[in-house]
Amino acid sequence: MTHTLPEPAESAKETSLALSSLIAAEIDAAGGWISFARYMDLALHAPGLGYYGGGAHKFGSSDEGGDFVTAPELTPLFGQTLAVQVGQIIAATESTVMEVGAGSGRLAADLLVALDSAGEAPDRYLILELSGELRARQQAAIAAAAPALIDRVVWLDRLPEHFSGCVVANELLDAMPVHALAWRTTGLRERGVTLTNGDFGWSERPALEDLSRVAGTLPVTAPFDSEIGLAAARWVTEWGHRLERGALLLIDYGLPRHEYYHPGRNGGTLRCHYRHRSHDDVFWWPGLSDITTHIDFTAIAEAGHAAGLDVLGYTSQANFLINLGLGERLVMRREEDESSALRAAGAVQMLISPNEMGELFKVIALGREVREPLSGFARGDRIHTL
Repeated sequence: MTHTLPEPAESAKETSLALSSLIAAEIDAAGGWISFARYMDLALHAPGLGYYGGGAHKFGSSDEGGDFVTAPELTPLFGQTLAVQVGQIIAATESTVMEVGAGSGRLAADLLVALDSAGEAPDRYLILELSGELRARQQAAIAAAAPALIDRVVWLDRLPEHFSGCVVANELLDAMPVHALAWRTTGLRERGVTLTNGDFGWSERPALEDLSRVAGTLPVTAPFDSEIGLAAARWVTEWGHRLERGALLLIDYGLPRHEYYHPGRNGGTLRCHYRHRSHDDVFWWPGLSDITTHIDFTAIAEAGHAAGLDVLGYTSQANFLINLGLGERLVMRREEDESSALRAAGAVQMLISPNEMGELFKVIALGREVREPLSGFARGDRIHTL
């Protein structure tokens, strides 16, 4: 599949080779094998070299040098509609919004403008972002769209010890490292990475006890290959210790457990993205492709519940946005500007179509001391499927 990918620039290849040397040294220091979770972490987040840790352009069209487009880049209607739910949460808890992994800054800008227009501008808008390149893009996007609110925006290096308000994470969990597992008739194996003649490759070893314990609860019959997202579950657990009052809104592509580990999905969900092309070679020029997996939303709900958070809702992105009035906003756009509405209609179709993002993407809300039902889950709540 990878032979159809565009040839990277020489500078990008040099960065990838430097990252490969770093990964190779770690494999050597570990005795010739590292877990795929560790490889994925380095490939994505190694400071200065990884896909997100480096300075490459990631979000936007292929003409802009981007690798993929997220919902906020498709249309400002996404952020404007999401603002309805965010506004409801901060009105009921505390006037603080925190976005984790704010990407290009487009969503932050759209949320701030929409909340301000509704008279609900947050007292503080916190952004947790470790990439210096992305921080610069976020600052520029917010300053251009909401200059009067830029002073309310604060960038963080780590999760706060305590937080009240609304946490937003759009396409964050899918980039967290996962363990690759192989269920065999001889027992559970963990798939890791080795180096042979200068090339990275897959290698299996018996799974450690913590992975075996989790895997033993899954509806899997050998032979079967898939992933377990321990990092995403642990991240949610951390919020159970830190969230005092408010809710997390987590938007990502994924499935409930019984669908994630369905026999027809043998092979897992690992995918790479480069210049708007999808491929499955996780070892192709490390650091130049985004590496992602689907989310096991049952695991996310279980982690939140075990950490003392309430599961406030779970539904498809289409249901969530329609419940919050996306259709009405599109009608208003049509009344204001017909040509703009035609472009917006195409983007909205991608956001809600079952064959596009509407069904593939899900929204889950986890919270504490949120008393009133959340509007985004008023119809079509699927908590019962988790």
